[in-house]
Amino acid sequence: MIDHDDVVPVPAAATAPAVAHLRSGGTSVVVDLGAAVPAIAHWGEDLGDAPEETLVSLAVASRLQRVSGGLDSTARLGVVATAASGWLGTPALEGHRDGESISALFALTDFRATDDALELHFTDTETELSARYELRVTASGLVRARTTVRNDGTGTYTVQALHTTLPLPWDATEILDTTGRHLRERSAQRHELTFGTHLRESRRGRPGADATLLLAAGTPGFGFEHGRVHGVHLAWSGNSRIFAERIPTGESFLGAGELYLPGEIRLASGEEIASPELLGSWGDGLDELAVRFHDEWRARPQHPTRPRPITLNTWEAVYFDHRLPKLIALADAAAEIGVERYVLDDGWFRHRRDDTAGLGDWYVDDTVWPDGLHPIADHVVAKGMEFGLWFEPEMVNPDSDLARSHPDWILRGRTDLPPSARQQQVLNLAHPEAYAHIFGVISDILAAYPISYIKWDHNRDLVDAAAGPGGAAKVHAQTLAVYRLIDELKAAHPGLEIESCASGGARVDLGILDRTDRIWTSDCLDPVERLENQRYTALVVPPEMMGMHLTTPHVHSTGRTVSLAMSGAVALFGHFGIEWDVTTLSETDAAEVGAWVALAKRVRPLVATGRVINVDVADPGLDVRGVVAADAASAFFTVTQSQTLISSPTGRVRFPGLDADRTYRIRIVTPGGVVHNPAQSPLEWAHHDTVLTGRQLAVVGVRPPVQNPQQSTVIEITAA
Repeated sequence: MIDHDDVVPVPAAATAPAVAHLRSGGTSVVVDLGAAVPAIAHWGEDLGDAPEETLVSLAVASRLQRVSGGLDSTARLGVVATAASGWLGTPALEGHRDGESISALFALTDFRATDDALELHFTDTETELSARYELRVTASGLVRARTTVRNDGTGTYTVQALHTTLPLPWDATEILDTTGRHLRERSAQRHELTFGTHLRESRRGRPGADATLLLAAGTPGFGFEHGRVHGVHLAWSGNSRIFAERIPTGESFLGAGELYLPGEIRLASGEEIASPELLGSWGDGLDELAVRFHDEWRARPQHPTRPRPITLNTWEAVYFDHRLPKLIALADAAAEIGVERYVLDDGWFRHRRDDTAGLGDWYVDDTVWPDGLHPIADHVVAKGMEFGLWFEPEMVNPDSDLARSHPDWILRGRTDLPPSARQQQVLNLAHPEAYAHIFGVISDILAAYPISYIKWDHNRDLVDAAAGPGGAAKVHAQTLAVYRLIDELKAAHPGLEIESCASGGARVDLGILDRTDRIWTSDCLDPVERLENQRYTALVVPPEMMGMHLTTPHVHSTGRTVSLAMSGAVALFGHFGIEWDVTTLSETDAAEVGAWVALAKRVRPLVATGRVINVDVADPGLDVRGVVAADAASAFFTVTQSQTLISSPTGRVRFPGLDADRTYRIRIVTPGGVVHNPAQSPLEWAHHDTVLTGRQLAVVGVRPPVQNPQQSTVIEITAA
């Protein structure tokens, strides 16, 4: 996290300052280095170029007094807090040496510092451990922190838990996180942060559909536009723990770490283990918190910067019914309406006529594709589209040649296989031979065809995931092997893009998204359900990395019938695509879908570079959101009505985020026009050259069109 070539380590005991002040991107972090255990005294608003003496005073002012009934020295939340230091909350480290040497107490020995980063080195000579704490404040104002522990002794040290924490203001008393299930990931829930621990764990070998992408705490009633809020995300794709804790000594904090299975992390002499990175953001409202994540991810050198191709996925069009004439016709129809990427989903490989067999046999099924995939791949490319292909590399059907040949490659803790899911088991990619095989067969397919994109699926949780009967737990090793597999495939095939799909949105985290180019946000394409899912996913994930597809009027996942306008509008502010048998479209519908594709191409530069805006509205049936250009010269908003409203016509809707003193033209650009009921009078402003200032749009707003439930209007705003 710090460039060690630029900074010389200094013995802490001799010259360590009393305080470190890290500043960048509008964020300050003040670390009290003079305390018994270094502790963060402030994380949040930029404190400016403060004199060191005031920062020392700030640090001292945050230290705790002794109180009745407590220890003689009240312990605070240190960066490597342990029970031996008197800390009675969740510790940074728990471990032992064969049931002994359970007590760790770290003393600061070295430090390295820059204006925006700090690295602290600790040792515990009694238990023969050392630790390293790394903290950085990035140009986006995001905080990135991790803790590493090393075994300096001669015997094995077992790590049970390794956590990294960030403090909260004492008035952050309301928690926001998300939960869900397949087809309804990331549904928000709020409650009071009371004394004790609010703990969310994943033991699924992936975050899971019920995982919280962000754990946030703020002043009561905080929204997207207002209220100070702090939140953390753990950039890890395996088992995890994330928690909010409030204790009577006046400490509140957020923390997270990998959840280690019994005996999973055993450090031999000289070995170390690093926690996944904890990423922390704050803001006046959730939108300001989210923009720090978006800016951080967009600044990465590997972040996709070319326009996100309009994507058609074949799954809901054909499922497993792979017939070349149909798939050719689908490609022709897709090209006609402006699709730029065509993805052939599940069903192309050996023995794969349904989901009960063939998984793991990554060879083109010559009974379905006698000439290989060349006829469809070459046709797609000739039509000017990119060709993508579906894989599920981590899984295997017991009814497959691979499983019959190598039953020892299946993750299991006992002789019997773990409970199945979708008739499949998990392949042990930590097994060197299994890894080499999967890398080889996928790489061969990628070399044989013009494949520029993989839809990488992961359709089941990991259950009883060990190296074989009586073997060691393998979730940690499996997660690292998946990371390595993705990294090495992309290195071997430059330009390859990969989508992270996991039964839809069950593996959405910045660990996997540091390697892949987008996520499949949910298997549920119902735009009514997608509203909440996409809003809370975008608290962390940049919208251009979120797959959002227009779908059939009769939605497969819910049975609901929805309007094309709402389906298109809800998919507009993400990586736009289509999940529909477009060969069945009438001429009128094909023209309207084509108009949505054309609009998505106009909007996508803003989606990829602009700021996401979520407007706090009073009526739960109304949804107003948008994207505003970085220079505030233009914006698009959608006004969506998911249910009947409390009032009709409804009150005015606001459009924040623009330059307050600039004037803007505002117009409706919904493909197909405004849905108009003859019993209603026209919406007057929509039929005039309406010009308003950014301040007027943010504070006062305009009357939206009267809509029926499950309708949406797209509004374009441009500088006059």
